[in-house]
Amino acid sequence: MTSANPLIEMAGFIALLLWGTHMVQTGVQRAYGANLRAILGAALQTRLRAFVAGVGVTALLQSSTATGLMIAGFAAAGFVELAPALAVMLGANVGTTLIIQILSFDVGVLAPVLILIGVIMFRRDSSSQAHDLGRVFIGLGLMLLALRNLLDLMTGYEDTPNLRMLLGAVSTSPFLDIVLAAGLTWAVHSSVAVVLLIMSLAAKGAVPPYAAFALVLGANLGTAINPLIEGPPTDDPVAKRVPLGNLLTRIAGVALAFAALSPISRLVVTVIPDNARAVAAFHTFFNVAVAVLFFPFLTSYARLLERWLPARVDPKDPSLPRYLDPAARETPIVALGAASREVLRLADVLTDMLQGVKNCLVTNDRRLMVETRRQDDVIDRLNTAIKTYLTSIDRDELNESDQRRLNEIIVFAMNIEQAGDVIDRSLLPHIAKRSKRGLVLAKEDEAELVRLTQRLCANVGLAASLFMTDDQRTAHRLADEKVVFRNVEARATMAHVDKMRTGSLDMVQATALHIDLLRDMKLLNGYIVAAAAYPVLERSGALLPSRIARLDRKSKSE
Repeated sequence: MTSANPLIEMAGFIALLLWGTHMVQTGVQRAYGANLRAILGAALQTRLRAFVAGVGVTALLQSSTATGLMIAGFAAAGFVELAPALAVMLGANVGTTLIIQILSFDVGVLAPVLILIGVIMFRRDSSSQAHDLGRVFIGLGLMLLALRNLLDLMTGYEDTPNLRMLLGAVSTSPFLDIVLAAGLTWAVHSSVAVVLLIMSLAAKGAVPPYAAFALVLGANLGTAINPLIEGPPTDDPVAKRVPLGNLLTRIAGVALAFAALSPISRLVVTVIPDNARAVAAFHTFFNVAVAVLFFPFLTSYARLLERWLPARVDPKDPSLPRYLDPAARETPIVALGAASREVLRLADVLTDMLQGVKNCLVTNDRRLMVETRRQDDVIDRLNTAIKTYLTSIDRDELNESDQRRLNEIIVFAMNIEQAGDVIDRSLLPHIAKRSKRGLVLAKEDEAELVRLTQRLCANVGLAASLFMTDDQRTAHRLADEKVVFRNVEARATMAHVDKMRTGSLDMVQATALHIDLLRDMKLLNGYIVAAAAYPVLERSGALLPSRIARLDRKSKSE
């Protein structure tokens, strides 16, 4: 055995912890990505509920570092406001104190069970959400496994003479204890493992309680460094608000506790004679005290961080509106013209998404799928900006024609946004399912999907032209496209039924996937038609009433 082996083992366990954290984060985002905004909005509406959520999530993930990385990503993406996000971090720091008590019962034995459950869900369940939740269970198991092995690795060296000599030297300097523990916690990415090690050292008398409490302060400081360094990969200052805010509260709390460390140490040791229990109690007391101290001022603190770290405006950001001039709102006709120009950019982004879909059908490139799905965020932000701009126009200044045009712009924007959602939430996941299940589409089916994608691109261009011209012939031509997609779906359904009678299981599954993709494209085309053709046909009286309603009236007359 060489001296480098422990370092290699520690690096491997840290890598395993990071990978487990990554799996949990991506699994949660994939399982609930479409509804993440609503879920977090319901859970984090108030600072108190956010605090409780932070405690619970950290107890579940076994790592305040993991919670910090996740909430920093959510806040940077705009899913949660800054004040609730900071409340989550206060709760996460308190949640680590619960973990200390739980891990004393060696819950690391659950790691194999969690991994087994996760693998079964990941490989066997056909539900995409269950598949992603299996990823979460695997990640949790890997995190527990890494934490347990890190603790075992460090505990194995706690009685070595060199370590005891080092601890004896640093025990005389509380400030050095804080720096040492902070560096160790940053290196191993787990304050839980470090605090448990400190408890073990204190229980064996390797460090006195005063030094142990200083080491605990350092562990609490070190755990706040990782989310700041390893946060979302962006230079946007917004992404740094949550981790920096959490680090500053940690620094302030450590400074206050360090100033009063002597009387606090005497009080804790007097009340709790057992050194290990005293370390756990001090860890809990410190985090609860910091939460109580900063909780009432989170809103003001959040505003201060927003001033320190203002959002960076990137002129090349495609999600930023280009034509929505605030000054033009005083002149409705000019404002409506600006909104019309802006809404055409939605059609351009949707066309880019469809081109990405076509390429994904041919190449099955997962990275391209991710990039294409991100463009839906551009559509969502532009759609919100356009609707906000239009609703800010004084309605009293609009005549009947202006009001109709305003409604047409909103209808166009909302339908294009819905079309983007179909690609993001249904069409691309179905394409990804092909590679996950190893399905091979027939060449003629794949070619048909590519042709229909090209047809959808042409229909988006037709809808954009119709939005500006109001030409009835173009409206009829676009509306007739629904018949084309409906007929293609009907033929594919009949072919699927024939394959069920005579084909193999893989062939049946491939044709079923083909129908799912056709239905997504049919739905997408319906939103494109509704965006531009229906308003024109309705004004001209050419839009037929519901066939169901017409048949119902006919049956009543008979």
